Amino acid sequence: MPHSRPPSNGPITPKVPAHAPLATEPLGILGSLKAARGNLLSILPELAVRQPMVSGKTGIRWHMVMEPGAIRRILLEAVDDYPKSQATKNVLRPAIGDSLFIAEGAHWRWQRRAASPVFSHRNMMSLAPIMSAAANRSAERIAKAEGRAVDMLDEMVRTTFDVIADVTFSGEGQFDAPAVHRAIDSYIEAAGKVSLLDMLGLPDWIPRPSRFTSGPVVRDMKRIADEAIEARRMRGAGDVPDLLDLLLAGQDPETKRRMNTSELRDNLLTFIVAGHETTALTLAWALYLCAFDQEVQDRARHEVQSVISGGIAQGADIEFLPFLRQIVDEALRLYPPAGILSRTAQAPDTLCGREIRRGDTVMIPIYALHRHHMLWDDPNAFRPDRFADRKAVDRYAYLPFGDGPRICIGANFAIQEAVIILATLLAKFRFSLVETRPPEPVMILTLRPKGGVWLMAEPL
Repeated sequence: MPHSRPPSNGPITPKVPAHAPLATEPLGILGSLKAARGNLLSILPELAVRQPMVSGKTGIRWHMVMEPGAIRRILLEAVDDYPKSQATKNVLRPAIGDSLFIAEGAHWRWQRRAASPVFSHRNMMSLAPIMSAAANRSAERIAKAEGRAVDMLDEMVRTTFDVIADVTFSGEGQFDAPAVHRAIDSYIEAAGKVSLLDMLGLPDWIPRPSRFTSGPVVRDMKRIADEAIEARRMRGAGDVPDLLDLLLAGQDPETKRRMNTSELRDNLLTFIVAGHETTALTLAWALYLCAFDQEVQDRARHEVQSVISGGIAQGADIEFLPFLRQIVDEALRLYPPAGILSRTAQAPDTLCGREIRRGDTVMIPIYALHRHHMLWDDPNAFRPDRFADRKAVDRYAYLPFGDGPRICIGANFAIQEAVIILATLLAKFRFSLVETRPPEPVMILTLRPKGGVWLMAEPL
């Protein structure tokens, strides 16, 4: 795999933050099921960070691909031959229907064309003040801890949900944000329980127990979203269009088709579920890493204090905070929210010299890719300077948002939000670890720090 690595920047410091142990022996069907229900990362073999591809059979034929050229083929060159796996759809479709995240083919393409303008740079910058205000409210809550440890995961989930609620349903008096938040948490907990039926590749019509427990909360989420959409249609757009306004106004430039209520609802719930959970995780891990390496934290704070005024970062500050962006990038490398992408081959193919058959499950284990010894120097270490020159990083060796035509539509939104919130908090506090409560990387639906991210926050 002759791919260039990001350049080293001075001597390597042996600092290794929290990481998940990988499997050193085959697990078998029952072992894989047990491991997957506790931590999907534990089914990844150690070979996945040292070889270009690993294959096996656990009820179904599967392949893990870590070679950038082969990943490019899966996500870009032959994307129609590698749709999202049925197991992925089984878990997510009950909540988000055939939205952008799930849809395939023509149904996906028209939705993507209709929604893409919503996430333009101009529209995202108009939403930056909402992010700044949420960051400031977070700082005020943290300040009240007064010498007590703070679970920054819990705090970042609250902060990013504040953002997504405001940019989605701004000024919508009928929108019950706490109810949606509770419903999302309940759904993720229920839907994240991996079913043996999915692992064995059995048909979708066979009932999954998790769907019975998640059904009521999904109905609540959909009802609340439908009511808010209809209320907005009656009220009309505000002075500064929010995400719902933009989606209501959006249309496919080719067919002029607009989203109906159910399509709007499914995509809104996709953005709400994905848009706050993943950014919250990125921020929690980034703050943990800054506490882990005080030199990095000091350097970041110096950059922040030289740029922002009034202690609150604004959208216009982002381009002048390159090192902070590097910290976010490195947090996404070490702890990608979507730790594993799963696809189902629709046609025979060859990847890394191996036969791929129709129906095979083809996984891209992002967690292993981002820590691969043939792609990254000192891969388990926290070194934000890897991203000082983004052109030196192989595009298909770093995939926190996927790639190809299905790259995450909200990637720029997430990065903007993460930098604004992280900058604001570093300007106001010095964070340090609580040594007795280290986070443990665990993946169910997303890669979360088990037990939270407990930090001390000293006001500056």
